[in-house]
Amino acid sequence: MNKIVIFGGSGFIGTNLLLKLSKNKRLEIHATYFSKKNFYKIKGVKYHKVDLSKSSSKKIISNLLKNSHSVFMLAAISSGAKIIENDPISQFTPNLKFNLEIIDQCYKYNVKKFIFISSNTVYPVSNFSMKENDVNYSFFEKYYMVGWMKLFTEIICNVYVNKIKNSNLEILVVRPSNLYGPYDKFSREKSKVIAALIRKFNDKSLPIEIWGDGNDIKDFLYINDFCDALLHVYKNFKGLEIMNICSGKSIKLKTIINYLTKYFGLTKADLKYNINMPSMIPLRKMSGQKLKNKYNYKINYDVNSSLNKTIKWYQKNKSVYDNF
Repeated sequence: MNKIVIFGGSGFIGTNLLLKLSKNKRLEIHATYFSKKNFYKIKGVKYHKVDLSKSSSKKIISNLLKNSHSVFMLAAISSGAKIIENDPISQFTPNLKFNLEIIDQCYKYNVKKFIFISSNTVYPVSNFSMKENDVNYSFFEKYYMVGWMKLFTEIICNVYVNKIKNSNLEILVVRPSNLYGPYDKFSREKSKVIAALIRKFNDKSLPIEIWGDGNDIKDFLYINDFCDALLHVYKNFKGLEIMNICSGKSIKLKTIINYLTKYFGLTKADLKYNINMPSMIPLRKMSGQKLKNKYNYKINYDVNSSLNKTIKWYQKNKSVYDNF
C-alpha cells in the first residue's frame, strides 16, 4: 500500500485532489491543514494539523514523510489581486521557506515522487501561447515576487533531481492555468476572479462591480479537469518533469461575465466596470501541446457547464465558503 501525503489538504486543489485519490482503497492517504475548522473532510483520509512556519511542526512532518511514496506540495499562502498588488512580499518569503523545507525532507526520507504546484506567473508578457521552455526570467510587473518565488522553487527541484549524486527523488512541476470550481476561496479578501464574480452576481447587490474593463484574456480551467490531468501525468512521469496543465483555449473575461449575466437574469445595465481597482496581466495564453503529445492526454473542457456546476456548488455551500 503506497503512502501519499498532501500538504495543504484543506485547500482548493487539495480537497478536489483528495476526492479523487480517496477512491483508490489501496492508498494510505494523509493530508495536512493549517487553521480551518469547517473544511470538508474526506472519508478515509487521515488529517494532521501542521503550521509550516513553526519549528514545533518538524516532528509531525518527519513522521508523515517516513515511508511515504509520494508528496504533493499544495500548501501555500495565496491571495487575490488586491493583496498581490499591495503586499507582494507576503507570498514570497514564507512560501519559499515552506517549499525548500519539504523538498529537503522528502530527499532525506527517500520519498519517491514530489509534486510541486508552480504557476503561470513564471512566464513573460507575451501575445503567444506559453510553452514550458518559454521562461526567460522576465515577468509581468505585478507578478515579480510570486513569479520569482515559484521559479526559485523550480530551480531547487532541478538541483535535488539532477545535481545531487545518488538522488532517487523524482519531481513533477506543474504550471496550471487559472483554476476555478468547488472548494475555491470565495471570500472578499482572498477570492480570485471567477470565484469573486460568482459571489458578486449571486449576491445581486446592484450594480455588480467588476474590477477592470472585462477585456482580459486568460486561460481558465475547471478544477476537476485539472486534477484528472495532474493524476495522469503523476502516474507516468520520470525524473524531473515540467508541465503546463491548461485548457489551451484562452478567452476574454467578458465571456464569463456574459454567461453570469444571463444565468442570474441580469442585463448589461446592471454592471459597473471599475478600471481603478487592482487587476492582473491583461493577456495570458498557455500551450497544452506537451501534455497532449508526450502523455497522450487531451483536456475536454467546457466553460459553460463547468461554470454551471461551480455556481450550483457555491449556492449550496455559500454560508461556509464565503468566509474561506
